[in-house]
Amino acid sequence: MVDIRILTIRDAQLFSSIADDVFDEPINPEYVAAFLADPRHHIAVGIDDGVIVGFASGVDYIHPDKPAELWINEVGVAPTHQGRGLGRRILDCLLSHGRSIGCHTAWVVTENGNAPAKALYASAGGTVDADEDDRDAQPVLFVFQEGA
Repeated sequence: MVDIRILTIRDAQLFSSIADDVFDEPINPEYVAAFLADPRHHIAVGIDDGVIVGFASGVDYIHPDKPAELWINEVGVAPTHQGRGLGRRILDCLLSHGRSIGCHTAWVVTENGNAPAKALYASAGGTVDADEDDRDAQPVLFVFQEGA
């Protein structure tokens, strides 16, 4: 059985055992420590026999004109564990955590062509924003690099 839970700073050692293709890049222990130490960063994981096999990460924030929100950054599940509802269980854990800390809204952006992600978010109760229902609309990502 896969254990689903929110990690804290005391769980940093778990990042030494991660299934292939869960995260995009190799894990950096300094980044792990900084992420887990930041009270606005949150990560729900699935742990199977001591190995992280999936995760959903997010950041809570408040804005001068909006109550607390949870921005879901990313969801990833090892190919060996896909198709079993694990992504949904992990996402549900993160959403529940967001509610428990006072987030009134959660949101995520994905590509229009990412059918698995769209199905996951819809199954968890997400709806397409009324302003985003144009099927020709594609998300645009701006990246700012050092020195730019």
